[in-house]
Amino acid sequence: MSDRRGAGVDALAMADLVARAPGATAFRASAGDVLFRPEDRCRGFIALRSGVVRVGLNSAAGRALVLYRVRPGEICLQTFSCLAENRAYAAEGVADCDLEGVMLPPAAFDRLMVEDAAFRGLVLSSVAARFSDLEDMVQALVFTGLPSRLAGALLSAASAQGVLHTTHEALAAEIGSAREAVGRQLALFTREGLVRVRRGEIVLVDRAGLMRLRDAPA
Repeated sequence: MSDRRGAGVDALAMADLVARAPGATAFRASAGDVLFRPEDRCRGFIALRSGVVRVGLNSAAGRALVLYRVRPGEICLQTFSCLAENRAYAAEGVADCDLEGVMLPPAAFDRLMVEDAAFRGLVLSSVAARFSDLEDMVQALVFTGLPSRLAGALLSAASAQGVLHTTHEALAAEIGSAREAVGRQLALFTREGLVRVRRGEIVLVDRAGLMRLRDAPA
């Protein structure tokens, strides 16, 4: 849900510092590739040069929740926690699009954190920003109603032309709701003239109306 674009530190500085460290290796992933799953052991610290990683939770009942996205200059809090505590992943990381990055093995990451003050500062700054994102997400889930959360998600994901290609399931995961509830709310938005829904596509008809819903007091 929380998606603070541009909140990361210098997008290339972190990847450049990691790339110069002994043991660093470049990697690529295609859109849809699963980078890690719950119970996977952490293979190392990831610094993106391009692309986006979507990190989320999936329940046995099929519900999903997007926790955050990782962009160049940002860190994955799941990966950082696994490295710091030597534990397995508790969430899933998926490439939102084609991406490139640099991976640093756990022991090399530990050395770099100790020996390189610039890298340590970048990592800690990104960790602080990520915790703020998670606080925003919790506040939205607890204090913000479904219409406001859905309006915000539609506005964030739509193109400049006001079109987004998505599904009810994907929207539900973004805002921490059920697919059926999202479907009912979209039907209501349609009746109110806010959106137009077609198979796999949603067109924003009244951006101003959606913005008022998004910004409405809790």
